[in-house]
Amino acid sequence: MGSASKTPGLVVAQALTLVIGCLGLVWGIFALPRGEAADDFRDIESRLLRSETFNRTSLIQTLESQASQNVSPCDTHSQRALLLMEMPLAEAALRSGAASEFDRRIQSLEARSRKVLSCTPRESFVWLLAFSLEVLHGRLNERSFDLLALSYQTSPNEAWISIRRIIVAMPLVLVAPDPVRQKILAEFAQLIRNGFEDDAAHSYFTASGSVRSLLQTQIEQLDLPRQKRFSNALQRLRS
Repeated sequence: MGSASKTPGLVVAQALTLVIGCLGLVWGIFALPRGEAADDFRDIESRLLRSETFNRTSLIQTLESQASQNVSPCDTHSQRALLLMEMPLAEAALRSGAASEFDRRIQSLEARSRKVLSCTPRESFVWLLAFSLEVLHGRLNERSFDLLALSYQTSPNEAWISIRRIIVAMPLVLVAPDPVRQKILAEFAQLIRNGFEDDAAHSYFTASGSVRSLLQTQIEQLDLPRQKRFSNALQRLRS
């Protein structure tokens, strides 16, 4: 457990490249559909959650369109689509060192998140996003981990959220308060139980030795067939 003594700042620095992009997972190109705004945004959300990808120009045009400005904070699907669209732009600004654009994108994401949560306080994905934004600011404290805890509380079993949440949370498991740490570890094991051993294996594969020790305890509590499936998934990553 020697790595547990790392400072929060060092852990954040190591996790930074994962935090924004992980929620959308993959980004790329397709032509945005036309039609009624709400239907368009629902279609975009669906495509993003299936890991389809967008062209940067299309993202910017859609985010700056009048339709996006008119979306109600209570239109959960449209707001989620807009958040998913802005995240890769923030990630690109972070990677390129465009500080002013990065700050502007983060402020926009924070403002949109607050509006959505004021209308739909049980929107687990947005609580997860809010936690990720706290991490990007270097704020790892009780309040920031409370946001992650709320994501677990409001959606403990939805696979599409769990898969994204484990990528965000696992790099920070060693500095998480114990109740949140236990939720992170339990979710790892639950992914394997639910047949998402490939996602769990990726999380294990990219973890430090100290984190792997924690995860190994979870793996050993699984039945043998699930342990075997996880081992096979891990072997595929190593080959």
